[in-house]
Amino acid sequence: MDFQNKVAIVTGGSRGIGRAIVEALAREGAKVAFTYAQNKVLADQLANGDTILGFQTDVADFNQAKEFVKQIKEKWGAVDILVNNAGITRDKLAALMSEKDWDDVIDTNLKGVFNITKPVIGLMIRQKRGAILNITSISGIVGMPGQLNYSSSKAGVIGFTKALAKELAKAHVTVNALAPGFVETDMTAVLNEEYKTKALEQVPLGRFAKPSEMAEVALFLLSDKASYITGQVIQADGGLAI
Repeated sequence: MDFQNKVAIVTGGSRGIGRAIVEALAREGAKVAFTYAQNKVLADQLANGDTILGFQTDVADFNQAKEFVKQIKEKWGAVDILVNNAGITRDKLAALMSEKDWDDVIDTNLKGVFNITKPVIGLMIRQKRGAILNITSISGIVGMPGQLNYSSSKAGVIGFTKALAKELAKAHVTVNALAPGFVETDMTAVLNEEYKTKALEQVPLGRFAKPSEMAEVALFLLSDKASYITGQVIQADGGLAI
């Protein structure tokens, strides 16, 4: 797939699925700017100072998000692709979940998507082109116990995707969502072995996905090959939510 001369933004791009998407887009010729929250070491290892740039940005902060997008527009002149990937977990049963646990997850995973997308869509509407991909989760489709906040945020992203797809269709901007199941990332690395074993029993393909597999699906949805696909939620979950 050809992404030559395309400018892409990926939030939460220093590790996991986001990092794999940054690497895949850059490999196919795109200029990529990514955000990261805290881990400057990982971000610096990925950024090359030329076609891959890292920005420490809190996507939950509207003004920071707006300033970040402004810097990319000033540097590269356009934004053709947006991948909303930044996300956090604060897993607890609902009875034990604090207001902060709820707010932190909603602010990053859902409000953060709005904060970055709002300034980007202004550019895309004027350009009359663009592709937006929101990384949601199977948790937002089927719900997961202990993830009331996370499941709610990811379900919100699905609603956001469908509504925005209808709004931007006339501007030739596609908006889709990718819903991974269990992927080998930092989020799943902290799961205990008993939980992992039970989780694998629910996956018909019998394994967790690799971040690179999610990146390949993302590339397709962001490419011209998917120009007639919008408002869709693509499940890449090994059959978990069949």
